[in-house]
Amino acid sequence: PAAAAAAAGEEGPAEGGPPDHSYSLSSGTTSEELLRKLNEQRDIIALLEVKMKEMKGSIRRLRLAEAQLREEIREKDRLLHAASAGTRKRHGL
Repeated sequence: PAAAAAAAGEEGPAEGGPPDHSYSLSSGTTSEELLRKLNEQRDIIALLEVKMKEMKGSIRRLRLAEAQLREEIREKDRLLHAASAGTRKRHGL
């Protein structure tokens, strides 16, 4: 029976039940509803593309900041090593 198959998870939703996925459509879907769903999906895709571009810009800025910070660290390390070498020479170490 269909009830047993549905309980076992082998079939889709029972007649009149909720769709099993957000993108599922009932058999009586009209072309207007399909067009509306398509436009909703296009809007979502457009928003995600904008978000993706923003994130790529953020990544680019963070990489530049990281490179600048690494260069500052290298410069400070050079100064520290030069200073400690000078101190060792003065104290005869």
